[in-house]
Amino acid sequence: MRTYSATPSEVEQKWYLIDAEGAVLGRLAALVATRLRGKHKPTFTPHIDCGDHIVVINAEKVTLTGNKRQGKLHYWHTGYPGGIKSRKYGDLLDGDRPERVIERAVTRMVSRGPLARSQLRKLHVYKGNEHPHEAQGPELLDLGKLNRKNTRGV
Repeated sequence: MRTYSATPSEVEQKWYLIDAEGAVLGRLAALVATRLRGKHKPTFTPHIDCGDHIVVINAEKVTLTGNKRQGKLHYWHTGYPGGIKSRKYGDLLDGDRPERVIERAVTRMVSRGPLARSQLRKLHVYKGNEHPHEAQGPELLDLGKLNRKNTRGV
């Protein structure tokens, strides 16, 4: 028996919709990263982009466990000497672009390279309940039904 290796023409990509309201950030990011890579499929091939499209809505309502909303800091560097900056995750979620929190969490769970960049293009994160992908007919993926620890306080 030979090992199966999928080709790009054999890959079937579906669209999934995830409501992030009450979802724990790390668990949400881990599930999204797995689905983007296609590791949940029996036809997974490491060098082929066989993942699905993921639409995440209500990005500002994601939950952080413990005291991370007030205590955890997001660091970045401006590129200039002494240019390290930080901001609390609560401030990021309350700001004008809360979808960046989910995008960065998922990006850091996917390996780097050209294949990962093509997989991350299939991630669509939106603030609020509206999204422009109704025509693709995404099917709802309920995190709470997969594991009760995936959601908090809903």
